[in-house]
Amino acid sequence: MDTTEAADRDRADMQRLSAGDDAALDDLMARHARPVFQFLCRMLNNENDADDLAQETFLRVYRARASFRTGEKFTTWLYTIAANLARNHFRWRTRHPGVSLEAERDVAGQSLASTLPANLPLPSHAALEEERRAAVGAAVSRLPEDLREAIILCEWQECSVAEAAAILGATPKAVESRLYRARGLLRERLKPWL
Repeated sequence: MDTTEAADRDRADMQRLSAGDDAALDDLMARHARPVFQFLCRMLNNENDADDLAQETFLRVYRARASFRTGEKFTTWLYTIAANLARNHFRWRTRHPGVSLEAERDVAGQSLASTLPANLPLPSHAALEEERRAAVGAAVSRLPEDLREAIILCEWQECSVAEAAAILGATPKAVESRLYRARGLLRERLKPWL
């Protein structure tokens, strides 16, 4: 499905939702729940919080269904809601720091066969790839919020600069500048992996 067709489908589903057809929300969630969850995972670096905020995002879509402007792109509106929830969550988490009770997980009782499927790469390659992924994730999570949002939207969520600008309430030039600065910081922090 091309982007124009997808945008038209989203717009039609929002019109159905506004008209009282609650099943339209299921259709929107079927198409967008996973990308929104992935976006929030990258923003928050916590799957449980991302899951909660993804659900809250669609709850807000439902509550604000009448305020959606049909000339607007649905995904821009959707990611704006998700990004605002993530920002609010960051502010809340800063004021209420906590310690995870699941920091150390017990994997006793699992057989080696159940943890290493035969079709995966060698454990050493998988470990190196996981270390690289963790290093990139850690480097991105240490970026200032405005740079982190821009890099996640444009690189991982594959939003255009214009879409990211609309989501972030910034100009496209500002987003380009943030991307440039974020990439520079990431290059510096990830030198050992490059």
